Amino acid sequence: MHDMSPHHPRYQSLLLRDKMAKAYQEGILADTALIAHGRGEAFDYILGEKTNLPALNSIKAASAALLLAENPILSVNGNTAVLAAEDMVKLARILPAKVEINLFYRTPQRVMKVEEVLKKAGATEILGKEEDDYFPIKGLEGPRSRAHPEGVHRADVVLVPLEDGDRAEALVALGKTVITIDLNPLSRTAQTSSITIVDNVVRAIPLIIEEISKLRGCRIDELEAIVHEFDNQRNIDSSLQLIAQYLEKDGK
Repeated sequence: MHDMSPHHPRYQSLLLRDKMAKAYQEGILADTALIAHGRGEAFDYILGEKTNLPALNSIKAASAALLLAENPILSVNGNTAVLAAEDMVKLARILPAKVEINLFYRTPQRVMKVEEVLKKAGATEILGKEEDDYFPIKGLEGPRSRAHPEGVHRADVVLVPLEDGDRAEALVALGKTVITIDLNPLSRTAQTSSITIVDNVVRAIPLIIEEISKLRGCRIDELEAIVHEFDNQRNIDSSLQLIAQYLEKDGK
């Protein structure tokens, strides 16, 4: 990246790619994390690498849901920790909410490395550490079924950026409001979650923080109306229409 000009049209995207590669080399990420990032990067490219109106609509609904939550939890996997640890910690602080480590390919070494990333970003209370107690999530097996008793297990609203479909579906089945950030509107995670933000996590989290600041003065009934009026499937369809428009434009 030293020879890459900051004027390159995809400079920011390439910086993120470099950041992910270094995190993999340091053992923070599993190799499949790079595949997942590349898939998201492709969708981001099609969407113009910017936050579009459907994403802004879902960010507003997500922010209202987080403010209404009695026990909000921010679930952090490896990719989210590498790309947006500081913003996730800031969001946890202003809500307030707890942060819980959630790794698809879980090893004690990777859990410790993600914990280190979060601590470096300013997190003081981190759930889901290797030595922590946990309850299994109904419908899931293995390490990915872990839920901290005071975290995801007890939460009414869970923000799970870059989540896998099985876990998102299982959390929704337990009656939790699941907010996800997923650049692929066709993924099972996007289709299953309660509120899907089709955007890059590095843009979405700061925008959620901004929106929470705007909505904090609203009455409870006003926040409830924002969540009630939001139609996730219709909003996802709007994102798909945008993708189709971009592809049609590029194809001409």
